[in-house]
Order: sequence, then structure tokens, then C-alpha cells
Amino acid sequence: MGNLHEGHLSLMHVARQHGDPVVASIFVNWLQFGENEDFTKYPRTLEPDIDQLQKEGVYALFAPARKDLHPEPQEYRVHPPRYLGDILEGQFRPGFSQGVFTLAMKLISCGQPRLAVFGKKDSQRQMIVRSMCHQFALPTDIIAAQTMRDTDGLAVSSRNRYLLAAERANAPTRRCGPQC
Repeated sequence: MGNLHEGHLSLMHVARQHGDPVVASIFVNWLQFGENEDFTKYPRTLEPDIDQLQKEGVYALFAPARKDLHPEPQEYRVHPPRYLGDILEGQFRPGFSQGVFTLAMKLISCGQPRLAVFGKKDSQRQMIVRSMCHQFALPTDIIAAQTMRDTDGLAVSSRNRYLLAAERANAPTRRCGPQC
């Protein structure tokens, strides 16, 4: 969704190790925002993001406008199995999973990449996208990349930028375990 940080850029490094030109996508996905979440306030940093991607040697950027990916109302949605989509983040954000995976399906269908890199920080997403690609016979292998962490152990994440000082100080004590 843009607003890139070192964690995102580390995914580009992993992709580059697999030999093909690296292509990135940026799209602020309105489908994953709930009614109490402010889509309009999500940071849009396309120009600085482009600069960072150029420095990383990314071959191309796919940054479609909303009307290009959604030329009509999005009535069809990808619904992951409940045992995968309604746990972790999906448990607390109704509709979030359907929004994330509907966009993932669109992006993979548009680009037809040989592989896509997801961070282990988002292990739920990585697992669901891998299963989705398999079940829909999409030609994309999903690669799991190690999570980049700050010096205190907390995962580098766009959402962690919103933590208050006390929340940020407490967050590293709530690690998700070795699977991350």
C-alpha cells in the first residue's frame, strides 16, 4: 500500500535473489478498510516511494488508479476459509481479509508473476495467498522472507509507526514466536 520502509525494501532484496526483474506494486486498498478505519488518512507517499524503489533497482512499478483496478463496484470478493481468514488480524477487523485477498487476486492476475515475496511478519497473508494461488491455479510461487526488526526486536511495520510511546515500549514484549 506504499508508505515504504526498510521492511518493504528487504522484500525487494529477496526477490532480486531469484533472478527475474523485480516489479513492485503500490495501491492503497480501500477494500480492506472497515467503517471505523479512515481510508482517507492513510499516508500516500508515492513520490518518495518511487525514489526508494529506484535506489533499490526495482525494474518497474505497478501503481494503478482505483478506477483501473475497480472500474465498477467490487461485488465479487475472495473469501479465505474461516479457519485462516478469521484468525489473527481478521478476527478483529471484519471484512479485512476479503479486501486484502481480493486485491491480491487482482494484482497477481494482472501481473502473472513467477513468484511473489511476502514477509513472515504477515505469515497469515503469506499462507492464504499461497493457498489461493494453488487453488486458483495461478502461476505464482509465494516466497516467505524473514521479518526485518528494529533494534528492540519489534517488526518494522507501517502500523507500528502509529503506536504511542508507551505502546511502542511495550510492543517488543509481545513477539509472535519463531514462525515470524
